[in-house]
Amino acid sequence: MSDTPDFIEVYPDALSRAQCDALIERFKSSGADGPGLVGGGHRPELKDSRDITLGGKPEWRDAEAMLNTAVFRGLMAYLRRYPYTLIAPLMLEVAGEDGGRHRLTAERLQAMSDEALAGVMQTVMRPGSINLQRYTGGRGGYPYWHCELFPRDPGGETLHRHLLWTIYLNDGFSEGETEFLHQQRKIAPKAGSLLIAPAAFTHTHRGNRPQGGDKFIATSWVLFQRAEALFGGGRGARGG
Repeated sequence: MSDTPDFIEVYPDALSRAQCDALIERFKSSGADGPGLVGGGHRPELKDSRDITLGGKPEWRDAEAMLNTAVFRGLMAYLRRYPYTLIAPLMLEVAGEDGGRHRLTAERLQAMSDEALAGVMQTVMRPGSINLQRYTGGRGGYPYWHCELFPRDPGGETLHRHLLWTIYLNDGFSEGETEFLHQQRKIAPKAGSLLIAPAAFTHTHRGNRPQGGDKFIATSWVLFQRAEALFGGGRGARGG
């Protein structure tokens, strides 16, 4: 692979295999799954899956918290490697030790403590709604080349997506990779691994069909805070 970064990162062991197995068993026994949807609704020729959306379901709140915690740890590592993920879209200022405010630079971000960086992350970003998904071996998949940004709703919520993420919950099958078009890269599923990549068209991707077994994933996005929250005042950072 080239030394030039492609902004696709995989973090192994974001979840333990036991945690992954438990989520799969809950999925299977819940009876809560329904046809997987795309922006235009149920289009199995584009995406053939069974999904459970965790948001707003109290019985899944613990799983949602566990997944968001795992993603938060990975996101912190991602931002330390690619600080302009956070800096480039917003001219951020942070509180300095002298009591004043200073423009956030890549060097300042990389030197921040985990606690300080977490505060900035929570000010600027928010977690998306998580889907658990099952792709049936030999049939299921998301073969349509797509990105995660599109003008789906009048409020522009889907345009707030900044990064995509997937945690692979199993690996007992062949193929089924997440394939990125322009980077010519395939990510092979491994139970517990976390994939993070940009959400825009530059990282157009598809989910290849698994063979010899079903594929289970948890997936969502990292979104920007909405303008009314972000520019109405924050905890330690603001746009300039």
